[in-house]
Amino acid sequence: MTPRPRVVRVVAHAKLNLGLAVGPRRSDGYHEIATVFQSISLADTLMLRRRRGRDHLTIRIENAALRGRAGREAIPTGAGNLVRRAARLFHERFEIGGGVDLRLTKRIPAGSGLGGASADAAATLVGLARLHGVRTTTRKLQSLAAELGSDVPFAVRVGTSLGLGRGERLCRLRLSRPFRGVVAVPPWRVSTALAYRRIDRGKYGLTPWHAKLRSAQALGRDGVTTLEARRLGNTFEKVLGTRRSSFVSLCSRLRVAGFVGPRLTGSGSAVFASSKDDGELKAAIKRFTGVERLYAVRSVSVGTRFVAAP
Repeated sequence: MTPRPRVVRVVAHAKLNLGLAVGPRRSDGYHEIATVFQSISLADTLMLRRRRGRDHLTIRIENAALRGRAGREAIPTGAGNLVRRAARLFHERFEIGGGVDLRLTKRIPAGSGLGGASADAAATLVGLARLHGVRTTTRKLQSLAAELGSDVPFAVRVGTSLGLGRGERLCRLRLSRPFRGVVAVPPWRVSTALAYRRIDRGKYGLTPWHAKLRSAQALGRDGVTTLEARRLGNTFEKVLGTRRSSFVSLCSRLRVAGFVGPRLTGSGSAVFASSKDDGELKAAIKRFTGVERLYAVRSVSVGTRFVAAP
């Protein structure tokens, strides 16, 4: 055990899927995927403090969008919340008694494909290890994280990674250069479960999947560009159903405003696009037309990080 701080504060970064190819359904019910994960500056903050009795979670919503009004996001705080599940799993696995007070400031839009819940769960695991002075490794925490969800292992630490299997098999990558851009979040959402069912019903043969998988595995660990990652495409863009026209319209309006390479992240509904520099980013945001929330983002090299608690 290491010295235990009284309070721990963790920043949990959102992620993008710079490219995401979905393969066949496996015998365990999951699908094979090949994706390039990238952490971005948009982040939630989680504060943890030991307490007697049961765990307690409070959530405060903070609008971090530069443009657009945030809708009302119904985030459950009960036993099914991923933060509470992560805390329960950590305490059980490391046989730690007592509870924890969890205060979460949410800036990452829920249900948008930005991995906010996964990031918060990862922050809970790394935060509890620090709070209780538990000596462990990133690999062990990532193994624990895989029990909570496919995206949670990535959120534990790394900034850029190739994700294989169901997304939990990670190979660390390095961007050739940092990027900045925008994340546009429309008012509609996408059901991930429904999107996967549409993929299963659709005519997406194994030949495209194998080609995408080879392309993903050929990505070099050094100097990966966002263009190379985007070439994987995003399979979920093909199964948006009635939202397809809204997605196409959003991508078109982002391009007209001056952004480059719009792409769906995760199963959606958020769309990200790049800009050359801060000046171009600000000008493009001013030119953009639409009701979507816009978040200015940049690439970061970590998934979770500690900051000084107030």
